[in-house]
Amino acid sequence: MRMPVLRFKADDGAGFPDWKEKTLSEIAKRVTRKNKDNQTDIPLTISSLDGLVDQRDYFKKTVASKDMSGYFLLQNGEFAYNKSYSVGFDYGSIKRLDKYPCGALSTLYICFGLKPNVGIDSDYLTHYFDSQKWNPEVAAICAEGARNHGLLNVPTADFFDIGIDVPSLPEQRKIADLLSTVDTVIAAQQAEVDAWEQRKKGAMQKLFSQKIRFKADDGSDFPDWESKSFSDVFTGLSNNTLSRDCLNSKRGQAKNIHYGDVLIKYGSVVDIQNDGVPFVNSDIDCKRWDCLHDGDIVIADTAEDDTVGKVVEIMNVGSDTLFSGLHTIACRPRDAFASKYLGYYMNSKAYHDQLRPYMQGIKVTSVSKSNISSTHIEIPSLPEQRKIADCLSSINDVVVKAKAELAKWRELKKGLLQQMFV
Repeated sequence: MRMPVLRFKADDGAGFPDWKEKTLSEIAKRVTRKNKDNQTDIPLTISSLDGLVDQRDYFKKTVASKDMSGYFLLQNGEFAYNKSYSVGFDYGSIKRLDKYPCGALSTLYICFGLKPNVGIDSDYLTHYFDSQKWNPEVAAICAEGARNHGLLNVPTADFFDIGIDVPSLPEQRKIADLLSTVDTVIAAQQAEVDAWEQRKKGAMQKLFSQKIRFKADDGSDFPDWESKSFSDVFTGLSNNTLSRDCLNSKRGQAKNIHYGDVLIKYGSVVDIQNDGVPFVNSDIDCKRWDCLHDGDIVIADTAEDDTVGKVVEIMNVGSDTLFSGLHTIACRPRDAFASKYLGYYMNSKAYHDQLRPYMQGIKVTSVSKSNISSTHIEIPSLPEQRKIADCLSSINDVVVKAKAELAKWRELKKGLLQQMFV
């Protein structure tokens, strides 16, 4: 086996022994204990990117009445892998149950725990699985399973034949200590991001519900806000129906706002020069659609959840030609607004709650142009709009900076995993 690029030294400066490869069956045993007493007061857990979490929270519904007597009963410190994930290029994740003393899992999971006295540090093994070094071996098992069983899945018996790279126990502990330290920093940074996002959300709720009002520079009160219908505030613009494969990230005659980016990638405001807006492929005729300008808004009219109605305000178009794409509604204000005000206001709870009665669909949620036109826009005076936008922009700048720092730490961990587990 190849030795990792990044190795530790012993405390006396000596090199550690070469790593060995062991099969999972040599270091772990399968867990098949059943929830015979049908305990429903224990967490029903599910594998996710964040580990093993309480399924009752995950699905936001009670499962107390569910018959779990046939489920596997997992104990704290044991591992689980959902073999149904191993389809195509997605081979799932192996996670350790840490948050709860025990949990019940569907028999779709392959559950296992470390054998005693096998010279394996559980924290090391957890980080090893995070590296996905084991994915190629699972891929080979999937291919073999497809030939032998006609299914793209992982036969449980074969799963325990996957190889595990095993350093000496002292080196395992050094690896685990370093990666656990990085994980601690990542968790703290994520907590900071979450806290600032909550502060921003709280500020938006108070500002747009008018529980908090700004004063003019001379200390006087600003005028009362006006409430106008959406159709009185905006005029509609034409959009296109270009799918993602009509766009590219490098070059083109025009740029295009894609609804998926509105929902996931962009904040309340999209900077056309700096936020990675995709280009329209050069072989597509773009003359039929309205161009977007600074201050225009784009609404995503379709989503998989209640984020439908997410809005971005356009800024910094510069000399670019910009269009609004598939599943979007583009609008232009009839009157001048302070930069960023509409982006923040129309993503606030105060406005978004107006859309909830109009949301339709089960797996995919949508909202129509006519229903959006039935909403109202709350409009402060222009100077108060500027103060609101400046306040929220200042908080948002902190959020962006905290997210960038989080991304750096995640990238550092990714690099460490690549160098430690070749």
